[in-house]
Amino acid sequence: MLKTLHIENYALIEQSDIEFDNCFVAITGETGAGKSIMLGALALLLGGRADSHTLFDPERKCIVEAVFETKGLAIETLFEAEDVDYGDDSTVIIRREILPSGKSRAFVNDTPVGLAFLKELGQRLIDIHSQHANLLLGDSGFQTSLLDILADDSKELADYQDCYRKYTQLKKELEQLSAEEQQNRKDYDYNKFLFDELESANLSEGEQEELEQESALLANAEGIKETLTQIVAISDGDDDSAISRLSSCKTLLSKLTHITTDFQSLYERLDSTLIELRDIVSTLDSANEATVFSPERQQEVDDRLAHIYKLQKKHGVESIAELLSIQNQLSQRLAAIDITDERIHQVMEAVDIAYKKLQSKGIALTKCRNRGGETLHDQITPLLAELGMPNGTIKVELRPSDNYSLTGCDHVAILFNANKGGELREIAKVASGGEMSRLMLAIKSLTARAGLLPTIIFDEIDTGISGDISLRVGDIMKRMAAESVNGHAGMQVIAITHLPQIAARATQHYKVYKGELEGRTTSNIRLLATDERRYELAVMLSSNPPSDAALQTATELMAENDRSQTTDN
Repeated sequence: MLKTLHIENYALIEQSDIEFDNCFVAITGETGAGKSIMLGALALLLGGRADSHTLFDPERKCIVEAVFETKGLAIETLFEAEDVDYGDDSTVIIRREILPSGKSRAFVNDTPVGLAFLKELGQRLIDIHSQHANLLLGDSGFQTSLLDILADDSKELADYQDCYRKYTQLKKELEQLSAEEQQNRKDYDYNKFLFDELESANLSEGEQEELEQESALLANAEGIKETLTQIVAISDGDDDSAISRLSSCKTLLSKLTHITTDFQSLYERLDSTLIELRDIVSTLDSANEATVFSPERQQEVDDRLAHIYKLQKKHGVESIAELLSIQNQLSQRLAAIDITDERIHQVMEAVDIAYKKLQSKGIALTKCRNRGGETLHDQITPLLAELGMPNGTIKVELRPSDNYSLTGCDHVAILFNANKGGELREIAKVASGGEMSRLMLAIKSLTARAGLLPTIIFDEIDTGISGDISLRVGDIMKRMAAESVNGHAGMQVIAITHLPQIAARATQHYKVYKGELEGRTTSNIRLLATDERRYELAVMLSSNPPSDAALQTATELMAENDRSQTTDN
């Protein structure tokens, strides 16, 4: 519940501190006095948009801070996920600051937090209902959520949504595989042609380098043979050849080795040189014999190289290794078609199984919602009678939806008729403004019990009603704040109202009024004592100053509230 609210330098409020009890609280005041400012401050506190133009004094920062009692709300996991200290006393302090620059900061228990966390936390603490929210009654999504709350089908809904997510995920995978398969089929002929062309080329790594070397040899075969012949002739052709001359040198040097051993090493070196030269000449002679000028082989090699170069240019590569890699990729693409076909078949079977399971969970959810519809009818009928619609009838109509969605396979329509014998039609088409307000109050009363939300704020939900109905609206709000549900105390109900009959039913009564500070209009709020409250109710009934009759009526309203309070206790 909301325990305290501190507003500083916001809109028309210079500074205001409000303490709330866990009860039914009424806030009244003249039109334009600033009743909505408090709601604006709360909305800001719970993640609303910040604007420096809302600063009362543009030179100072704005501060909105609230203390909430959170015992029994099971929000610890939310704090753990955000790594925010929850504390030990079940009290949460939220603060929002707007700097003159327009920047804003948010804190929960003095820990800086983001607006997303602030909004999620706010949804667990307060339900702010304005008169514009009555339009939600005609919204199918709102009606579905309402039915789920009353049906208490959270488990069935979670099971259904889990199946729905798995089903949609499988459907998405099937669509992707089908698109991939279609593209593969489209490219198959072209890829097959490219693969066959590369495969028939029978390429091997290193082949290109060998062919290029052979091509160079063939192109220069005549010159190579002529050169080799000359080298062999010079080395070992006649008596004047290099080998012949070295042999003579060796013979002469051997004579000196007989005289002294000093020349022995030189003799051995010369002998080794002669042996090496004879081996070189032999190798050159063999190379000369092996070198053949063949125009036919040269043409064959050049044609093979031309084919390799053509393939490389076609695929934008520079080596046979890259061509072989492309060939492998093409092979995988062609094989992938068969693999994709097999996977598509598997996923189609999985989609069919998931759809049948989704149907089953959808049927179970629909059954729960039908029970929720009966609960709505049974519980809201007496409330409608109490709110001046004794012939009011509500019926929930569940129609099968053409498509499954995250919220189920039902199209929910809440039908309403306020008059005896009238036709049941969709709420938005038959309910007047006043009927809408009373309907929403009755629905909020039911959902508040089921949802166990700690605080609800009604912002002029009493639009379009008056007289005795106002008293009954006040009674329902009072009951919402007082009754115990599943072992929990009643919720905190705060009503911003212009009707004295409703305000008279409250336990606390705050008045919003205009003032003046240093030549500027301000908005102020204060808790009314018993006599002040009587006077305020009389003003709301008549004028300011109020008539004696209005004062008497105000006294009676307060006395009646005291009597009902005594009876309730």
